[in-house]
Amino acid sequence: MLTIDLARRLAEAGLVWQPGSGDRFVVPVKGMEDDVFVISEITVDVHHFTSGDIIGFNGTTEWALDSVEQDKVVWLPREDQLRELIGDAFVALERLDGGYAVTIRGQDDDLQRHVDIDAERAYARAVAALLGSSAPGEERSA
Repeated sequence: MLTIDLARRLAEAGLVWQPGSGDRFVVPVKGMEDDVFVISEITVDVHHFTSGDIIGFNGTTEWALDSVEQDKVVWLPREDQLRELIGDAFVALERLDGGYAVTIRGQDDDLQRHVDIDAERAYARAVAALLGSSAPGEERSA
């Protein structure tokens, strides 16, 4: 799963989140950083208001949080969402000892290899590179 720091790097690089069912997010406040929430029409859904989207915790009787503004949470894109964002730039996914590498074709038609401990994180690093954010774990070749 993505780290909060890597997910923030994607957002800072310009990745826009349109919340939908199945999306994961965290509320980055002390003591809640490890709690991953999933949007579902059953318990957590998105309410659209002119002032901004609100993520509502409907039907949760054991927890006092009713809602949180979308800009106060960190989206953790799933592997399939990251692959889709890479699109035609995708070249390969490679399993390594201790991790994975995702190779993409960059804007200058160069091959870029992004390495991390799991495939989802390697895909996230590749997306960050496509958005123009350099990230540790990147190798380039012509």
